[in-house]
Amino acid sequence: MVQFEDEVRRELDDNPALELKNGETDKETDDFNETPEQLQLADYADADDIPYYKLEALNHEAGGTAFDPASVMPDDSDSVLDILLRRLSNETELQPDELNVARYIIGNLDSNGYLTRSLEDIADDMAINEGIEVSRNKLIKAFEAVRALEPAGIGAIDLRDCLLLQLERLETTPEVLTAILIIKDNFELFAKKHYDRLGNAVGTSASDLERALRLIQSLNPKPAASLAGTPDSSPHIIPDFILDYDAMTELFTVSLSGRQPDLGIEESFSATHQAGERGSSEADAFIKKKRDEATSFIKLAEMRGATLLAIAKTIVSKQSAFFASGDPAEIRPMILKDISAVTGLDISIISRAVAGKYILAPHGVYPLKYLFNERSSASSDTSSLEILEAIKKLINSEDKSSPLTDQELTEKLQASGYDIARRTVAKYRERLGYPVGRLRKQFSQ
Repeated sequence: MVQFEDEVRRELDDNPALELKNGETDKETDDFNETPEQLQLADYADADDIPYYKLEALNHEAGGTAFDPASVMPDDSDSVLDILLRRLSNETELQPDELNVARYIIGNLDSNGYLTRSLEDIADDMAINEGIEVSRNKLIKAFEAVRALEPAGIGAIDLRDCLLLQLERLETTPEVLTAILIIKDNFELFAKKHYDRLGNAVGTSASDLERALRLIQSLNPKPAASLAGTPDSSPHIIPDFILDYDAMTELFTVSLSGRQPDLGIEESFSATHQAGERGSSEADAFIKKKRDEATSFIKLAEMRGATLLAIAKTIVSKQSAFFASGDPAEIRPMILKDISAVTGLDISIISRAVAGKYILAPHGVYPLKYLFNERSSASSDTSSLEILEAIKKLINSEDKSSPLTDQELTEKLQASGYDIARRTVAKYRERLGYPVGRLRKQFSQ
């Protein structure tokens, strides 16, 4: 879509005979930009390669309704940087030169509050950019002042450091001391959830270990994200197609969204307008040339729109059960070759046409590539997405204190009628973004 939009803009800039029928050029052409998130999804070679959590987040943010660009207002709320700088000035007793170093440090925090550069690199930045030589003592003092800010965890260099900063601010209790020992000296065992070995390493009972682990799980791994006024970075999706469904008649209607440019011939270049005016042969030739070029471009754009609509209608027809119910388990096996067989279009054209395109359906907004998937096996009519949904439901409903292993997932799926191997279950689980059962284990709060 982006390449075509760029082509439209160039043609509008280069050819005075071409115009957008509704409104000003700049306003209208800006309305059909694609977001970086859309482009990232379009980069996946196959719909099966798209991580399931990206698709979940897409529909969660879309909320089943079209995005109205007019509803987006400038965000004048304080940023994380603004809040931390204000707290730095109000809550610390640093000297002016030390305060300047601390500001530099805050400027190198990411959106979660983690320091992205070493103190040595920050000192080099100040020396190069401002000609200020910072002593090691001033650097450390400023760094400690930033790490003392609320919320606890700001200025951490990694997750382990972030958790320790939070634990060290808590009242000293046996479970806090155990938690500090776990994170400080046994972080690898904790991260891999080797709780049996962890208990032996810290020399505590199973019940004391569980209390310490629950405490750690209550900590915030992204302290800056909790600050008020943090701008929402959720992506907004503008669909390319709109799907209406009449449940009474079970009929679908697919249409192109307003993102498709409505092109026309500029009035002063129209043949009827020129018939009433006389000009030089050179001017007439220029006008005719530009009018013909504009006419050809409009026909090309119309053909493109017709091609996109034909592809979208075929997809809807083949996935009608899913669009009627909104249940991902209803998505049937479908590949590019299936669409080519109906439309007569080359597979390469279909592949380019669906990349980065979205459809607004009654149950949400979906990338077209989400609807393409292979059969789970050569002899099965079950789609890979149906298997993904079944695995997702099993994991979401499992006992979190004793998560299902891949073998147990396989046995449950086979008992439900799915002919699937354990290695395939493992591959699909990873695609969903779930770790192995041991790493999904949680303690009740």
